[in-house]
Amino acid sequence: MASADIHHRTADFRALYTRVLADLKTFINTKNDVLILAASGTGAMEASVANLTSPGDKVLTVTAGKFGERWKALAQAYGCKVESVTAEYGSTVPLESIRAKLSPDVKVVYTQATETSTGVRHDVKAMAQMQHRDFPNTLLVVDAITGLGTTHLEPDAWGIDVIIGGSQKAVMIPPGLAFLAVSERAWKRMDETTNPRFYFDLRKERKNAAKGESAYTPAIALIAALGAAFDFIRGMGNGDLAAGRIALVNNAEMCAEMTREAALALGMELFSQSNHSAAVTAIKSPEGVDSSKIVKQFRDEFGAVISNGQGDEMKGKIFRMAHLGYFDYLDTIATIAALEQILAALGKPKHFEFGSGVRAAQTVYARHAAQGRQAKA
Repeated sequence: MASADIHHRTADFRALYTRVLADLKTFINTKNDVLILAASGTGAMEASVANLTSPGDKVLTVTAGKFGERWKALAQAYGCKVESVTAEYGSTVPLESIRAKLSPDVKVVYTQATETSTGVRHDVKAMAQMQHRDFPNTLLVVDAITGLGTTHLEPDAWGIDVIIGGSQKAVMIPPGLAFLAVSERAWKRMDETTNPRFYFDLRKERKNAAKGESAYTPAIALIAALGAAFDFIRGMGNGDLAAGRIALVNNAEMCAEMTREAALALGMELFSQSNHSAAVTAIKSPEGVDSSKIVKQFRDEFGAVISNGQGDEMKGKIFRMAHLGYFDYLDTIATIAALEQILAALGKPKHFEFGSGVRAAQTVYARHAAQGRQAKA
């Protein structure tokens, strides 16, 4: 990032940008056009509403947490008629509930791949298959900001029309870039829609990306960092970026399972009972303990950052431990051991033994390691 001082209308930048866009296709696992915006992930979410809808259009939002609720607010801001299918925090929305809310006049379905506020993963594959079978003219937009790099996703095979990512998540660089892959169906829809757009006009970005440029001044240093992140992930796959993506997801799945089993072994309760996300694990705070205390002790005693519950409904009640990016075995074991120290100091939950969480996590790792050795044999 420090050396990324090239001008964005030069051959050097065009070469960098073209390479990063090509790598982005591999990372997202798509052959569709990919775009990069100088924005947080919410910018790409807004762009997918502004470009794909007109005032008065009926859309459906799948809402099971704070980020699903963001889809609803964005669609309302652009004058859409919003229908929502909801589930309690900590649960996923049943497929039959989504099917019951769909109709031929629903223009777009907006959902998350993983709901980071609750630690739940939606079954996007089943959702896409049902939608394309029964409502082929309805577009599907997936916020995969925390899903990419933590969930095996096949946007093209499943028929996802727009899939969204963000730079500060699994690609492990600072916030400031949003990226998305857009299907041909979605491009055609943009020629029909009338909601206002300027900076987030995806057609402008597509036209410029074809020339190795962005429509407006890009975040050059972050784009250089994204290229370096893809090189790191490529290294995880022994020089193959697609293999590196798979390894990154498998690592997240393993670390998430280690964390879940550790929490259960310590006598704690997971916030989500099924459809667990590999991006983040949400754990209920022990009875009588404000989760803010656990978050604070992680920071003060161990210099580590975990997240509190989000919003008034969950703050103080749960804490969230992330597995985004490259958290390895040692990182996960150290975090679980720190959690044991904090729980011991708090005196809750009662009757747990030091090492019980670490032991459960080690058992998970040993099983994954054995399976990996068998696969290579």
